[in-house]
Amino acid sequence: MIKTYKKFIKGVTQLQDLALLFIRLILAYGFYMPAMNKWGNMEGIAQWFGSMNYPLPTLNAYLAGTTEATGVVLLFFGLGTRIISIPLMITMLVAIFTVHIGNGFAAADNGIEIPLYYLLMLVLLLAYGSGKYSIDYFLTKKREG
Repeated sequence: MIKTYKKFIKGVTQLQDLALLFIRLILAYGFYMPAMNKWGNMEGIAQWFGSMNYPLPTLNAYLAGTTEATGVVLLFFGLGTRIISIPLMITMLVAIFTVHIGNGFAAADNGIEIPLYYLLMLVLLLAYGSGKYSIDYFLTKKREG
């Protein structure tokens, strides 16, 4: 029984890199529309941020839009994954505490559910990196080899 369990664990462990790839791609897809919406109407986003009393709303609108758009590209390719995860996590924390928290948990109610899931996925990428199917992996392997 223990041998079978160890074989199972060894086999499942092989899925880690694939899981990290899927997490990166899902996050890149998830950040795509918010980034495009911000860049398509930056003035409106800055006004919305101002209505929520964000400090420097125009600057913060550009920072959020740039962070999300950069995140889309870097997550898709797995380049600088650990680095881009940090500003994306900050973006999700700001979204949770300024937009979503008052609506409860459920995504259907515009609650914290989706940004919380994104935040948790970003924590995984920060901790584990982008995995084997990434530019990060090939750059690291090239330096080591």
